[in-house]
Amino acid sequence: MIQIEYFLIVAAVMMFAGIFGFLTRRSTLAILLSIELMLNATDINFAVFNRLMYPAGHEGYFFSLFSIAISAAESAIAIAIMINIYRQMKDISIDKLQKLKW
Repeated sequence: MIQIEYFLIVAAVMMFAGIFGFLTRRSTLAILLSIELMLNATDINFAVFNRLMYPAGHEGYFFSLFSIAISAAESAIAIAIMINIYRQMKDISIDKLQKLKW
């Protein structure tokens, strides 16, 4: 059986990769993928801490399923916004989005 520490290390690496990608990328699609990576790291943590604290319970798994559903809805909305931005400006770079302010 795989130890819990290994899952926590994987989740930490995923979280830091998501934070790094969010802070360094200029494309809205890459930023969206970084946010999804961070959300997946939290899902792993929900499941791991549920297994650690309540081995017979399923609360962490339900929180993970709820979080996955929320992140899927968030991705659909973000992609719809990106499509509308591309139709207006023909580019989805963050640098070009200054025109959308007021």
